[in-house]
Amino acid sequence: MAENSESEKYPLHKCVFQGDVKTLSSLIRTYDIAEKDKQGNTPLHLAVMLGRKESVQLLLAHGAPIKVKNLAGWNPLAEAISYGDRQTISSLVRKLKQQAREQMEERRPNLVATLRQMGDFYMELKWDFQSWVPLVSRVLPSDVCKIHKSGASIRMDTTLVDFNDMRWERGDISFIFNGDQKPSKSLTILDNRAKLFQRETELEIEDEVDILMSSDIMAAQMSTKGITFSRAQTGWIFREDKREMVGPFHADFYQINGMVLESRKRREHLSEEDLQKNKAIMESLTKGNSQGFANGEPHVRRASLNPPPESNITWEEYIMAPAGQCPLLGRNLVYKESSKSFKATVAMSPDFPLTVDMLLNVLEVIGPFKHFSKLRQFILMKLPPGFPVKIDIPILPTMTAKITFQEFAFRNDIDPQLFQIPSDYFEDPMRFPDL
Repeated sequence: MAENSESEKYPLHKCVFQGDVKTLSSLIRTYDIAEKDKQGNTPLHLAVMLGRKESVQLLLAHGAPIKVKNLAGWNPLAEAISYGDRQTISSLVRKLKQQAREQMEERRPNLVATLRQMGDFYMELKWDFQSWVPLVSRVLPSDVCKIHKSGASIRMDTTLVDFNDMRWERGDISFIFNGDQKPSKSLTILDNRAKLFQRETELEIEDEVDILMSSDIMAAQMSTKGITFSRAQTGWIFREDKREMVGPFHADFYQINGMVLESRKRREHLSEEDLQKNKAIMESLTKGNSQGFANGEPHVRRASLNPPPESNITWEEYIMAPAGQCPLLGRNLVYKESSKSFKATVAMSPDFPLTVDMLLNVLEVIGPFKHFSKLRQFILMKLPPGFPVKIDIPILPTMTAKITFQEFAFRNDIDPQLFQIPSDYFEDPMRFPDL
């Protein structure tokens, strides 16, 4: 009897598992589309793992969440990459971007009100990327981001357009958020070299899909459970707490203890050729050659993979499996996990005119840039008192970033033209396909 009640507990999951699209369609508004079963899988997880394309599209049309992770720590997009159906991956990437925008719109009224209450300012952040892989540090970029804030508008100027494991793109770009504009016009990216601009629209995402299909599926997170802070010491014989100036700000230095970057990767979807190509890029980097990071090489669109063998697991076998022991529904996993401890420091200043909460609101706006989302994640930790004017943050398992808030001033003379698109710039909706 218990077995039967367990089997009936998740009707949407059951419809997906059994490929019953008709019943799924009739039940989808009645039940919680985001509900997790014992394995932490949502109906969308199961649909992509089992290659149920019609169910995937139906669930996406009803707003099934994509960011949610199962007990093994993977979201539906990771499982879709493993399965290898290009159309499904594209649909999930597009929906993920749409859901992120919708969440931003929900928070937008509060965000705009908070920005208005803040004084107008100019701020500079310096990024220095470093790696423990020999010779890689010398080809890693550094960047000074300049941020202007006026009313409900923010402009960020940067030279680091994008990066991931093995590529980055340099340029001269400006990111403008105008809180007063309607949502479709509030975010604009300028390419100042090419004199182009792009508003945030439903963009072509096929380049991103190619990268996802040809790279490791990565899940990396900073474990903050065991983190403690201790005062950094200076001096050989007479030890004392380290205090230094960071730019114009007095700062107390703290050692961050117990910072661990936990990374997990899967590569069951990659061919031998993919692995060789990725290895060659990494090897060229370790020899100090930055060409591995270029985005310029032409490539053919990735085709869908042959689907994995059909699962012969029954619904009852799946739903009765103990939590954390999910039967294999897709490809055989090729999986590796590692954790790396980082020695890091943070310099906290009581003098800095901005508060951490104010900074979080600014970072909320410039979230599309991957490295800024890492900075936001770090600042959400319980830090010592003051403002973090200098921080070491693990960005990737092989790379850390040192961020210095080297300049800050409240100003009432910020030029409103900074938040306008120059009249000689042309619109190119495809300039930044990833953003």
